[in-house]
Amino acid sequence: MWEIYAYQNNESLFGIFNAIAGICGSDSYLSALALVTVCGFFTAMVAYAIAPQKLQGWYWLASITLVLSVLFVPKVTVGIIDKTGGSAVTIVDNVPFGLAALGSLSSTVGNTLTELYETAMQYLPGIAGLPTELSYQRNGLLFGNRMIRETSRVVFDNPNFRTDLINFINNCTMYDLASGDLAPDVFAKSADVWSLMATPNPARFTPISDGASGMTIAPCTAAYTTLNGRLPAQLSHIQGLLAGRMNPTLSGAVAGAVIAGQIQQAYVKNRIADAASTAADLIRQNALINAINDASMLAGQKINDPASMLLAVGRAQAMAQTNAAWINNGKVAEQALPVIRNAIEAISYALFPITILLLMLTSGRETTTAVKNYISLLIWIQLWPPLYAILNYMAMIYAAKDLAAAAYVGSGAYSLSLVTAPSIYSGAVSGEAVVGYMTMSIPLIAWAALKRMETLGSALVSGAQSLQSLLTTTSSSASTGNVSLGNTSMDQVALAPTRSSAFFRSKQDDVTGNTYTSNLLSGLTAAKALANEGPVSRVVDAKVTQQHVEAASRSVATAKAESVAASHDRAAALSDALINVSGRVSSQSRTDGTSTANSESIGQKVGELMQISKAVAASTGASEQQVASVAFGGSSSVGVGVPGALKRYSPVDAQAQTFGKGGKDYSAAIQKQDQLIDSSISSEDKAKFKAFADTITRSSSSLSTVLSDNRNGKEISSRLTESTARSERAEANLRKQSEFSESLTSAYQRGETISKDLAKDPRNIGLFEQLLQDEAGGSAAALVRLESFLGNITRTPVPVSGASRLPTSFNDVQEEYRHSRSEQPSAADVGEAMDRYRDQVIGRPAHGHAARPGNSQEQESPLRKDIDKTSDELQARVDQQRKRFDAEGVSRTEGNHVATDRSLFGKATTQMKEDPDVVARKLKEVMGKIERGWK
Repeated sequence: MWEIYAYQNNESLFGIFNAIAGICGSDSYLSALALVTVCGFFTAMVAYAIAPQKLQGWYWLASITLVLSVLFVPKVTVGIIDKTGGSAVTIVDNVPFGLAALGSLSSTVGNTLTELYETAMQYLPGIAGLPTELSYQRNGLLFGNRMIRETSRVVFDNPNFRTDLINFINNCTMYDLASGDLAPDVFAKSADVWSLMATPNPARFTPISDGASGMTIAPCTAAYTTLNGRLPAQLSHIQGLLAGRMNPTLSGAVAGAVIAGQIQQAYVKNRIADAASTAADLIRQNALINAINDASMLAGQKINDPASMLLAVGRAQAMAQTNAAWINNGKVAEQALPVIRNAIEAISYALFPITILLLMLTSGRETTTAVKNYISLLIWIQLWPPLYAILNYMAMIYAAKDLAAAAYVGSGAYSLSLVTAPSIYSGAVSGEAVVGYMTMSIPLIAWAALKRMETLGSALVSGAQSLQSLLTTTSSSASTGNVSLGNTSMDQVALAPTRSSAFFRSKQDDVTGNTYTSNLLSGLTAAKALANEGPVSRVVDAKVTQQHVEAASRSVATAKAESVAASHDRAAALSDALINVSGRVSSQSRTDGTSTANSESIGQKVGELMQISKAVAASTGASEQQVASVAFGGSSSVGVGVPGALKRYSPVDAQAQTFGKGGKDYSAAIQKQDQLIDSSISSEDKAKFKAFADTITRSSSSLSTVLSDNRNGKEISSRLTESTARSERAEANLRKQSEFSESLTSAYQRGETISKDLAKDPRNIGLFEQLLQDEAGGSAAALVRLESFLGNITRTPVPVSGASRLPTSFNDVQEEYRHSRSEQPSAADVGEAMDRYRDQVIGRPAHGHAARPGNSQEQESPLRKDIDKTSDELQARVDQQRKRFDAEGVSRTEGNHVATDRSLFGKATTQMKEDPDVVARKLKEVMGKIERGWK
């Protein structure tokens, strides 16, 4: 079996040799061969007849006999060996001996030279060593650079995971970088950004898919945990894609087994990563760098920032244009082995049947020359692999230094990070471009070697000129990065010169269309709104009239009357509370037994106020309750003949008495008796009444201490609370109405007017076009048309149906109010419910209700048991601490100072008695040590 070595073209050579075997054994080819042989016979016969001395006929006969008997007729078996290891050896039978022998010999020589070169390179120490995964025979030219380029472009292609990751970066990581929780410098230079993103701010949230085709909002910490759990599957998927992409001739299982080592060796050889970095780590770092870049570019689109979007587009286009020429030339290097060299080799083998036919027309030296040229073609093809192996090794050494310099982050460290990723990618593609150029010189160098180096110099000179042209094109592409969006220029004519000031700047808003003109000297800015312009308008005016001012004054008067009524009602409730006071009360609050606080008895204040009321009542002839009412800011006539419901809502009692302003701010119409009482109370006494009123109304505990727990006291308490709330609401409403009235009065005095032209608003373009419609007629017709237009756009009132729940008269409103009042629970019901709940809390049956059997768990809850148990434990601890304290002989003196019965002098005396014994024992021990030392 004759062996022919294939480089990633095992299947194509198998097909070519099978085709040649089939062609050479077919009747059609034998017929063609016979026809060509006949033509050669007649040609040789004519030549021999013309010049018999040259023996052309005999030369032809000897030549075709040798060609057919040596090169064509014998058939052998050919074995095609794939050097990449992607498939087993393929066998082809019935291959002509000439093709098998010539192809096997040339292929064996080329493969032997290539293996010797690469085997020797693999055993070199240090950076000069060639890893097996990066050898030319297995993976082609500059496989390491191609691997770095492909891994630099990997992205997470799962839509849900990619969206969740970009949202996590925008909502969590970017804010950590902005706040300084994640150091930007460390993050930019880190070789593992995913681990730095593991501790986001737990107070921030981000949307994340929940696995059921929906989205949920989760804290950043929970989102990271979810993404980290889904990440291995994404990395495995990307690694599988890279395996098939970088090893197209291998099966899926074989490619998946070798891809990890290929990725690791590509990065370790170029010093971009260390030996501890796995293929999954490198893929994750590249994918995260691309995701972070995408997140920063998409941020401008999310916030609708045209400037950042344009900058991102320009930056991407500049990088694409810069690398386009390099990538195109690098593609030549990538395809040099599997396409260029293998295609020429397959064509050379396929020419064998045609070469045999041509040899039938030659003779003698011509036949020898033709066979020699065919053998030279096969040798030329087989010289490419060793030359490619040498080029691959030299380019790899150069690329390793270049990529290591691109990956340098300072302090002797090299890593793939956000800072170094663009430089590493550009270095990889530029290195491929240089090798792509050198790839085109390999055939010339091989041909020059075949021709005894006669044309090597001219080949190198022509190659240098091609390299200069390439560098010029690449530099021109690198200098461009502008974005052109298809601008169109039309014919323009300027009839008059225009001049603009350098100190003014004009800008039109992209959203509203408004134009803002700013002066750089004064700093003033003027706005010109985008508006419709034409001969029509529809203006709406808004201004304050006399009617508005009068209505506001009436509202103030109503609010004043309500405030007076509320103040009187509150004063009456306070006077009732003072008269019905239950006596002197005291308030104490105790904690867990460590502190006690006492408050001054409110009963003393109540007694003092009652004495003042009695004294004033004796001097004026009024009752004590009337005196208290006036002192609290009300009127002495409050509460006489007025029902409770009307007291809160009307300033006039049932006897048609008009209530004037109380002691707050309104003192215009106080009755004569109220004036006498008010003049009899001193300012100090009024201050005491006011302080008492503030204490009662603002503190619920004080209110409970003043009033007794009977029904009358509860009603007074409820009334006082309600009247206080009503008074506060009335005062707030009065302040609001007064401020509104003052603002209306001020605006009316200044004559302010606000107007808007609805027809100029761009959003009302339909209205503007309707008004612009041309109609015949004069001004009268235009007036009728506009009146008709206004009538058409006026809203039609909606009549109230009989089924509606709206009231139809004031009586209906009063009936609804009485019905609502009757539904409220009475004070007795509220008091009974309160007593029942209080009894349930303390664990005893409510008043009038016997405890039901079997209901002990409801009377004594587990919470009450726990409280009692804890209270007993605390009390036991207090007693234990007290006993320990008493045992120490510590007591308190009359001045509340701590004293003890222990004597310091007695303790010192005891110590003096014990000291001689201690000293004697120590001396005895010292003397014993001295005696043992002498012995």
